[in-house]
Amino acid sequence: MNSERPALKHLFISPQHNFVGHHGGEPGESVMEDLDGIVCEAGSGIVGDRYFDHKPDYKGQITFFAWETFLEMRQVFPQKNLEPWVFRRNIITSGLDLNELIGSEFEVQGVRFAGTEEARPCDWMNRVIGDGARTALEGRGGLRARILSTGPLRKGPADLHVFVCG
Repeated sequence: MNSERPALKHLFISPQHNFVGHHGGEPGESVMEDLDGIVCEAGSGIVGDRYFDHKPDYKGQITFFAWETFLEMRQVFPQKNLEPWVFRRNIITSGLDLNELIGSEFEVQGVRFAGTEEARPCDWMNRVIGDGARTALEGRGGLRARILSTGPLRKGPADLHVFVCG
């Protein structure tokens, strides 16, 4: 983790998929909505998001992406004028090492999560960002997590607590 105080910078939902089910075709055009607050529902996902109630115990009920990685990608692909929503992750964080949360239970603003795996970049990243984006994001694609408790999240301080399990 870096020295910046952990924060939630953006909270995104999208009611529809742009890439799932579009393989070999054009991506969808559903925009990511940047909200001041969202509601996380244990075992289901984010209210209003495309993955809400996707399937039981789904390991990607919510996704996180690092602001620091976003800023680096803007440097690597300056011609694209990238915005944080292009990565299609729900939460843009700052000051957190998301890879350290894989396999851990953690709490942000009173909502508890289980970090399940890296949100691995897919081939669509090359398409929407530029050639080499998928490779540039390997190991830094963000975090997929299950939601363990119901509650709201708001933009602002992350108030992170990591729990030792087992």
